[in-house]
Amino acid sequence: MAGWLMPLEEVPDPVFAQRMLGDGVAIDPTEGCLYAPCDGEVTVLQPTGHAITLRAGDGVELLMHIGIDTVQLAGAGFDPQVKVGDQVRAGDVLIRFDLDAVVCGAPSIVTPVLLISQDGLNLTAKRGSGLVAPGEPIFTIQRSVVATEAATDIVGEIATRTVIVPLAHGIHARPAAKLREVLVPFAAKVTISKGDQRADARSPVRLMTLGIKLGDTIRITAEGGRADEAAATLAALIESGMGEKADPAAVPAPAAAIPVAAPVSDEPGLLAGVPAAPGLAIGTARFFRLPELTIDPIGKGTSLERARLEDGLARVVRAIEADLSHAAGPMRSILAAHRAMLDDPELLEAARQAIVDGASAGQAWRKALRPQAELFRQSGDAHLAERADDMVDLERRVVSAIEGVQDAPLVFPDGTILLADDLLPSQVTALDPAQVRGFCTVRGGPTSHVAILAASLGIPALVAMGSPLRAIEEGETLILDAGAGTLRVAPGEAQRAEAQARVDARAAALAAARAAAGAEAKLADGTRIEVFANLGSVGDAERAVAAGAEGSGLLRTEFLFLDRETPPSVAEQTAEYQAIADALQGRPLIIRLLDIGGDKPAPYLPIAAEENPALGLRGIRVGLAHPQVLEDQLRAILGVRPIGVAKIMLPMIASVGELRAVRAVLDRLRGELGIEEKVELGIMVETPAAAATADLLAAEADFLSIGTNDLTQYTLAMDRGNPAVASGIDGLHPAVLRLIADTCRGAAAKGRWVGVCGGLASDPLAVPILIGLGVTELSATVSVVPEVKALLSTLTLERARAHATAALACATAADVRRLAREFTA
Repeated sequence: MAGWLMPLEEVPDPVFAQRMLGDGVAIDPTEGCLYAPCDGEVTVLQPTGHAITLRAGDGVELLMHIGIDTVQLAGAGFDPQVKVGDQVRAGDVLIRFDLDAVVCGAPSIVTPVLLISQDGLNLTAKRGSGLVAPGEPIFTIQRSVVATEAATDIVGEIATRTVIVPLAHGIHARPAAKLREVLVPFAAKVTISKGDQRADARSPVRLMTLGIKLGDTIRITAEGGRADEAAATLAALIESGMGEKADPAAVPAPAAAIPVAAPVSDEPGLLAGVPAAPGLAIGTARFFRLPELTIDPIGKGTSLERARLEDGLARVVRAIEADLSHAAGPMRSILAAHRAMLDDPELLEAARQAIVDGASAGQAWRKALRPQAELFRQSGDAHLAERADDMVDLERRVVSAIEGVQDAPLVFPDGTILLADDLLPSQVTALDPAQVRGFCTVRGGPTSHVAILAASLGIPALVAMGSPLRAIEEGETLILDAGAGTLRVAPGEAQRAEAQARVDARAAALAAARAAAGAEAKLADGTRIEVFANLGSVGDAERAVAAGAEGSGLLRTEFLFLDRETPPSVAEQTAEYQAIADALQGRPLIIRLLDIGGDKPAPYLPIAAEENPALGLRGIRVGLAHPQVLEDQLRAILGVRPIGVAKIMLPMIASVGELRAVRAVLDRLRGELGIEEKVELGIMVETPAAAATADLLAAEADFLSIGTNDLTQYTLAMDRGNPAVASGIDGLHPAVLRLIADTCRGAAAKGRWVGVCGGLASDPLAVPILIGLGVTELSATVSVVPEVKALLSTLTLERARAHATAALACATAADVRRLAREFTA
């Protein structure tokens, strides 16, 4: 490009200046056009059009990044002239951009031109600085003789693996997303073949269209650098079963058609359905029909529509990632699968090509997704057909974001049994169980995301009921018995009375459990154990109190900081914390300070890209690196009344020095605010370092709470976000249990209590072991609080200690779980 040549170290961004992405130079442009510096293939084009990568001869890759932080412009001002896969010649126009708009909208227009790091390459940059014109040399690349020989061996490398698929439901959305993730470190092109069909392994959507089922034989082919390693890694992940391994004795069944129910018998008014979520409900029929969004199919220019598409995608991505920050269980898996689909290269390319062909952004997204959804529906495979719902859901979410419209809230009269042709996952999550007692759909399947969500919400559901469902009249009385797979229309008095008696009995049992959960948690021998709940909102706090929680052992504060452009003010934070404290009605509230990092960054907290975010700037390290953010959060917590009800917990502590640094800030603020009352300051034990020095930390911390999720991944050196190893992560591994025991011993020596706020606190198999190890507070998910309290009432401390001792002697996590099952049998 035409502009002022400058050394890379003068780029106002450490990622480029410190050559984290590679060596090169930078140009401060004087006109808005980026040209190809050499012949090559376009291998990467950022969705926002601000950066592009070329692969030149001999595998050399060059990155050109127009401006600094220009991703925040969401494509505005950028007009790429090429697409991924295009072959270009030196001097071809790659990207045109509005120089004035970018200068006004970005921190800097300086454009790094980099040789992406590669062994055996030597870069010699043009010396000095000054004006350069397109076509002038800016650096020279040479490969050493030895490296050239090695590279020659690699360039043509092809590796294959044949795998028999052991996944019970084949390769559907979630496994496809995991396969894409595991290939991130590899440059090799990887495809998966089934019969004469093949798909890019990095494209979850195309991969799912292959209809790969349990028992299918597939072929993995990798070509390029580290091909053999890429193929072996992918094969090992599939063979592991990815947490969905079928029983070895299972015989693969032929592809099943989508189940459609027929009347159970000749009895009038009795319809059959496929059970999707268990339960029994009596209610009134209400139909739900969601109108199609109206959009203008004709675009108003490539640049404008591309920017609208990228902005809509970015909005939905931010919303999903915000939900992922606090989601758990089935909802987290579903969100992760949706997030992966939004990065699917073939979907994105199809939408962008439709814009080039004249479509509006919304129409382009529809044209990209609807053919894929139809392929799923016509596949003849029930599981694939159910994935069409996910495609339709993503279509609507993105189109809504593009058009700036929102669906009206789903509000229904109390006692509704909802009837619909189909429901989308996002619509199920928006249902209020207090209003909707159950739902039935014409289509759908028992393993769909809709079914999974209904079960997690406790809403009885039948699916695949077929056209007879449409004949039911609005307002008719219904009895939905998901256990029996039936929907009774217009029941007689005797039938209704019998069903009502069953509903009342279940409600009475639930009420009794909740009533018992309101008492203090004690072991059978009278030993006091506190049972708290993990929270992320005022609503969580209200549900926790109703479930019998005695306080909150973990309030995640990330919900206040993510998905926004500026940090929350002290007043905003205090108001949120106070509302949650009020909802807890005087019960203790332990507030964890902000725990974000490179894996879940906030735009106003610049964190450079890290090779391993889990070992980088995260947890309390972020607060210490950004003192104002730390101080503001401490001030906000000190503003909660009554003083002392809100306790402070520090995430990711690894040394006493970190605790002392925060204690000094806290004491200073207490002095400034005139607070004489004690405000407890505790730590999370999430690192082996904290567990090993628990006695030292307990000497200065008021309490210790073990985050078993992170402690497990750090102890086992397994990234819980990496699907290649995630199946081996188990908090009941003896190494983790021994660190928990060390923590309890160290804390007891200083008279401090130890709690657990990680996943093990919600695991009935783990609870007796934790109590036996010395834990005296459990902070569980809200829904299991009554179950945990009921379990504790059956234990004695002596029995729990003996059980924990036996668990510590086990060799593997599987051995511990076997022992635990025998203990609770």
